[in-house]
Amino acid sequence: MDRRQQFHIWYWIGAGLLLLLFQGWWQAATTTERIPYSRFLELLEKDRVAAVQIEPDRIIGRYKEPTDGKQVFVTTIVPEPLAQRLEKSSAEFDGTIQSGFLTNILSWVLPVILFFALWSWVFRGFAERQGLGGLMSVGKSKARVYVEKDTGVTFADVAGIDEAKAELQEIVSFLKEPQRYGRLGARIPKGILLVGPPGTGKTLVARAIAGEAGVPFFSISGSEFVEMFVGVGAARVRDLFEQARKAAPCIIFIDELDALGKRRGIGIAGGGHDEKEQTLNQLLTELDGFDPREGIVLLAATNRPEILDPALLRAGRFDRQVVIDRPDRRGRAAILEVHLKKVRHAGLDVDAIAGLTPGFSGAELANLVNEAAIRATRRGAEAVTMEDVTAALERIVAGLERPGRLLNRRERETVAYHEMGHALAAASLPGADPVHKVSIIPRSIGALGYTMQRPTEDRFLITRADLEDRMVVLLAGRAAEELVFGEISTGAADDLARVTDIARQIVTRFGMHPALGQAVLEHERQSFLGEGPPGLLPRDHSEATAREVDLAVRDLIATAYERAKTLLAARRADLEAGARLLLERETITPEDFPPLRRAEQAPAAEPQAA
Repeated sequence: MDRRQQFHIWYWIGAGLLLLLFQGWWQAATTTERIPYSRFLELLEKDRVAAVQIEPDRIIGRYKEPTDGKQVFVTTIVPEPLAQRLEKSSAEFDGTIQSGFLTNILSWVLPVILFFALWSWVFRGFAERQGLGGLMSVGKSKARVYVEKDTGVTFADVAGIDEAKAELQEIVSFLKEPQRYGRLGARIPKGILLVGPPGTGKTLVARAIAGEAGVPFFSISGSEFVEMFVGVGAARVRDLFEQARKAAPCIIFIDELDALGKRRGIGIAGGGHDEKEQTLNQLLTELDGFDPREGIVLLAATNRPEILDPALLRAGRFDRQVVIDRPDRRGRAAILEVHLKKVRHAGLDVDAIAGLTPGFSGAELANLVNEAAIRATRRGAEAVTMEDVTAALERIVAGLERPGRLLNRRERETVAYHEMGHALAAASLPGADPVHKVSIIPRSIGALGYTMQRPTEDRFLITRADLEDRMVVLLAGRAAEELVFGEISTGAADDLARVTDIARQIVTRFGMHPALGQAVLEHERQSFLGEGPPGLLPRDHSEATAREVDLAVRDLIATAYERAKTLLAARRADLEAGARLLLERETITPEDFPPLRRAEQAPAAEPQAA
């Protein structure tokens, strides 16, 4: 029986008992009258009492005829020769012998039992919400078990990662037909590690495998193994695998494996460090101890594979690593089709939306569709339109519009020329993405304006000329300010950071600078969460080489800035006209201002890349 159903049954039983108690109290209150003892003596003399029941401290009697709608009365005994008066009347009377010992015991024990039961129920609910559990269950696994109907996810709900799905189909086939895979002596991999950036669908894929195979699905997070008690994590690992053996064939899924399987190293002994190592050692032991022919498949997911312990990734433990990366344009279109089935839309062009969202993960695409549906609902529309999708995309990328943020006239002009400089440079250079929209409406993330560019296709290789063109586009905003106003502002702070990063990668990672040769001077950190601060990375070159790197980065940025100024000087008329239109409308597209459309070739006045 489901725990929720069990709770409902006890709820109805308790409600029924309370109803019976209330009914008995109400009936007694409406049919019983409290009378003085003198009134009782008067009733005896008038022979109006049918029967009485004498208790040590009170008398309960019944009228011969109802009085004021009451049939029973209660009075307190006053010491006097009562028996003599009762003999003179025709009333029947009797005494009640009370068990004082049993009554006293129950009056003390029952309240204690009720209080303890209420306290246990409240504390248990609080402990479960806080993840503490009872004292006898600290070593029990917290894995949640789902059967096929509870997962509600199949491969039909997973889109955009066809290669990973095809590789994971073997897991489903093995769980359904284990004899077929054992016919030639092959065995299914013991462990499969799903690696990829956040939001790409690693957990969704694991649940889809369980839904397709129709087997129990044990789901637990790596952080749930380790608690404040020493040895609890190792005990929970043992209990998890024992549960899995009893439920085989089944799937064990450990999410955020890096919380449990972090690389072991020399550190301060004792405390949480030692407890985490014990938990990891127990997991390694369990991976060596179970036979995959039992029908147990271990899945794990992480977005930080570089910090996992090498012993965890060796052959025989996590044999296979499946990379679930951000989807390409075709994959994004497939993911959008899945999510658009859940909303009412006016025939949206899925391929066009996929072209607007390069680099988006599956979770980000789901959020985009949801934001578009919310906007359409807010404006009272019958269906989601492309306008809603574009507005939702701008909200996600650039932040919420803040039209109430007032800028003075000079600041608005500076922002307009700055953004038009970006847009004209992007429209003029072949290595830059085409312009989609230009706006000078302030946004919640602090931007006073933005230029949205839309790539025409997914690109996986970038040449040095393309990188330098991107640097020119980024610096064109500041170049426009200097060209028009003769001075520069702080509005290019983010542009300068991005330009510096591109220039440093050209010199140190891609080996594209002739003076420094093909050497890699800075290593990329293999992390899906992004690189850490450069100061934390070890440097394996001399101070002289570091100075050459700094000079090369400075020369690249200076060259790109001069190219941007030359380009905008050649298109000064377009810059002036575009800025005036932008000040008038605040938001424009290439359809509103044709010079923003991609030129057939770069202007003749622009110098070639160095």
